[in-house]
Amino acid sequence: MRKLVLGLALGDCVHVAGLHGFLRLAATAGYDVKFLGPAVPVDRAVAEIARLRPEIAGISYRLSPEAAGRILGEFAERLRQAGLSEGQRLAFGGTPPVARVAESTGLFERVFGGDVAEAEVLAYLSGEAVAQQRQIPPGKLLPRLAAAAPRPLLRHHFGVPSLEETVAGIAAIAEAGVLDVISIGPDQNAQACFFRQDQMDPAQDGAGGVPLRTAGDLRRLKAASARGNHPLLRCYSGTQDVVRFAEVLSDTIDNAWAAIPLCWYNLLDSRGRRGVEESIGEAQLAMAWHAAQGIPVEVNEAHHWSLRDAPDTVAVAAAYLAAYNAKAAGVRDYIAQFMFNTPPGTSPRMDLAKMLAKLDLIGGLADEGFRVYRQVRAGLSSFPADPDLARGHLASAVAQAIALRPDIVHVVGYCEADHAATAADVIASCKLARGVLNNLWHDSPDASLDQRVQERRRELVGEAAVLLATVHDLGEGHPDPFIDPATLAKAIRLGLLDAPHLKGNPHAAGKVETALVEGACRAVSGDRVLSEMERIEGLLAASHA
Repeated sequence: MRKLVLGLALGDCVHVAGLHGFLRLAATAGYDVKFLGPAVPVDRAVAEIARLRPEIAGISYRLSPEAAGRILGEFAERLRQAGLSEGQRLAFGGTPPVARVAESTGLFERVFGGDVAEAEVLAYLSGEAVAQQRQIPPGKLLPRLAAAAPRPLLRHHFGVPSLEETVAGIAAIAEAGVLDVISIGPDQNAQACFFRQDQMDPAQDGAGGVPLRTAGDLRRLKAASARGNHPLLRCYSGTQDVVRFAEVLSDTIDNAWAAIPLCWYNLLDSRGRRGVEESIGEAQLAMAWHAAQGIPVEVNEAHHWSLRDAPDTVAVAAAYLAAYNAKAAGVRDYIAQFMFNTPPGTSPRMDLAKMLAKLDLIGGLADEGFRVYRQVRAGLSSFPADPDLARGHLASAVAQAIALRPDIVHVVGYCEADHAATAADVIASCKLARGVLNNLWHDSPDASLDQRVQERRRELVGEAAVLLATVHDLGEGHPDPFIDPATLAKAIRLGLLDAPHLKGNPHAAGKVETALVEGACRAVSGDRVLSEMERIEGLLAASHA
């Protein structure tokens, strides 16, 4: 004969949804179940427990903690009078504040408060140990992706101006178990001068991230992550000595994947001291080094252009060039990053169309030797400073990006327009993102099928093809112009790859003008939108004048 689980909502509580879920899981675990209903008076609850003698009596109460204290006290006294204080298994479910009251009574062998995983409830019902060790997820990116599938992994940036606070923060984030990949944010001194510390500017210590100065510092971060759900660690590339820095990251934090810009982290964006052509060559060497080690690579290129208000066509072409260079360097596992909401004001339709156009071009490179993984994120510059508005923005950005069916969601802390994310901010932002994914991942409408999205997608693929063909022609005589640093640097100097924010930059053209027109970032001349062919013809005519 099967054992019985009895369920009831006690006293004047009429909320039974959670209780029904508990009884459903009990039936799954092989019990007979009986539901007494909502608002069961204490005397009746005790009488039915005495009559039925269930294996487990599940008690629910979801009103105020103060009222819970009174009614649970009365319930405990009636159980004592009925001789049921010992030997009768009791479980409780309620809101977190009420659950804390239930815990304090000592009456229940198990209390469930707030969000509880079904696996945890089933483990209790099946008689497994209540305090179970969490299974440690895989310690490498690709097995971890496979273990999480079809859901995406969550990644978040973290690094505060104190090494000690960063170590403690990583430990707290790991214990929270809400994040799969922590992206370490080093300060500018670490990125530029890790091996040349005599060149560091002490005034810049902690600027932009954690002041990493030794391999031991990095090992401390790795040790701090070895708890909770054991998140992977990764770190951005250096802005000089990039291969040496990559070797250190691999040796210390087992860098989950590399993030290497193709045309940036140099004099173009003032984040490094290298020339553009030189840095492109070094970026290619860094890609090849990671490829030889079997480490996945992200070339975070396209959004650097969009962050500077480049035309969408330039961003799409840059996404292709980034992936093309990674493949040419021997990378087998490529992380393609898609930054939404950039430039701010881009409409959701035009944003999605731009990402799909990038994916079309990058996907054309995919084969058995070049696997593409999709990583989506909100645009940092698009976040409002007001924390409540920012939370809404983060939620909407994650919801929009689901259309790409990402493998990785790069969560941006909702607070970033106001302050660098603390560990608590990281945890809150990841929970918010997980809530969106829980609600929308399964069977959401496919926004990519929208007619205007598809029209703009096709337009961008065609415009990018025109731009890429022109860049290719610049490298006449080179066997593969798309991987020739001189050709790419020339494309930037001429303005084929250009952005308004580069105006006055001696290493770029800075000639293009853009405007948001019907939600898309387009090249313009005055009030007139330019096709890519018109823009290029104007540039080439000026260069020959």
